[in-house]
Amino acid sequence: METDTTALLARARAGDHNAFRDLVQGHSHELQVHCYRILGSLQDAEDALQETLLSAWRNLGGFGRRSSLRTWLYKIATNRCLSMLRADGRRPRVAPPLPEAALPEPTGAADAPPWLEPYPDVLLDHLVDQRPGPEARYEATEAISLAFITALQLLPPRQRAALVLRDVLGYHAAEAAQMLDTTREAVNSALKRARATVDDHLADSGSSGSRRPARQPDTAAEHRLVARFTDALERADLDALIELLVTDVRLSMPPAMLEYRGIESARRIFAAVSFRPGRAYRVVPTRANGQPAFGLYLADPHAAVHRAYCLLVVTTASDRITAITSFSTNVMTRFGLPRTLPVDGLSSRR
Repeated sequence: METDTTALLARARAGDHNAFRDLVQGHSHELQVHCYRILGSLQDAEDALQETLLSAWRNLGGFGRRSSLRTWLYKIATNRCLSMLRADGRRPRVAPPLPEAALPEPTGAADAPPWLEPYPDVLLDHLVDQRPGPEARYEATEAISLAFITALQLLPPRQRAALVLRDVLGYHAAEAAQMLDTTREAVNSALKRARATVDDHLADSGSSGSRRPARQPDTAAEHRLVARFTDALERADLDALIELLVTDVRLSMPPAMLEYRGIESARRIFAAVSFRPGRAYRVVPTRANGQPAFGLYLADPHAAVHRAYCLLVVTTASDRITAITSFSTNVMTRFGLPRTLPVDGLSSRR
């Protein structure tokens, strides 16, 4: 393997684009996930990955093998993300007008920023099995959860990068300092502050006061919950849906920075918007951020189709839903979800 890498590196340095592609392709998917964690947006992560690979190609002659190729690429990607975060014009700072005119009064402002986007699980399937270093503090599934990504967005950029490098990827403090062009003491100081913020947010996001949301993907209990949630939405059964929620459930809808918390708030918003008279839905289950997700389609009263309405991502604990995050139709094509569904033949899609 080392011989193959050395040969590819030599050919790539000589200008062989195919050799460079073979050299980095095993790292591309994990680098995209890394950029997504820091940026919170799949679109931004894709842009950051392309800029990272372009920079690596241009600077391959400067790669002196004092670190592994993977670490060198992570350094480029991390600093590319930090540069993007400094460019304030890349992402919205003010939420656009709400699409629904009759939303009930929210219980507060949501932590989720306007640019937050879900990450399709199908992209996670392409990850090469890269075990984190010994310093890692979070499990891989937890470190992609929507609650964790949201918590990262609350941090200043360098704290965000320090936490991901140390607690997610497991790099030593000295390695992280070298990647961020700073001192080990600065990394440890940033990490201490970042951990406090993230742990507080995850504790608040979990049900029953747990420090972190309990998530065990693809369990039988989750499959039953997905079936019940889908059925409640398609039958417009508000009571059945409310039965699936924990008492302090949280509802949010980026880019609108509003939050609805608690059973009664959930009942009001579902009654006023989702289940108001004349609406009928079809639901296509999928997965995002290691969590159940649902493409929601609204019946068109003037045509024999259901049109894409939103993507819901739910956080679960055992057999209950602790949070529901609603995203616009803009993200649905990334999940392979069509813009419309025919009225007939939908049951086969479940």
